[in-house]
Amino acid sequence: MRRLQINRVYRHFKGDYYLVEGVAKFSEDKSDLVIYRKLYEDGTLWARPLEMFLSEVDHEKYPNVEQKYRFELQKIDSVAKDFKG
Repeated sequence: MRRLQINRVYRHFKGDYYLVEGVAKFSEDKSDLVIYRKLYEDGTLWARPLEMFLSEVDHEKYPNVEQKYRFELQKIDSVAKDFKG
C-alpha cells in the first residue's frame, strides 16, 4: 500500500493541488482521516478517509483520466535553487 507523506503537495485527479497537513482519528470508529488544505481560492481544510485518499481512480467512472491514483504526490523543485543573492 502507498504511504501518505505529511506536509507535501498532492494533485487530485481532477487537477487541483492540496497540501496534506496531517492525519486525525475519527471519533466514532478511530479510523484515520487525512487532513488536507486546498491550495486555491479560500484554502479551506478538508478531511477524507486515508484509504480513500490513497485509492486508485475509478477508471470505469472516469475513463479519460490518465492519473492512476485519486491523489498523487507531486515533486516540486525549488525555483530559487540557483539564485545567488
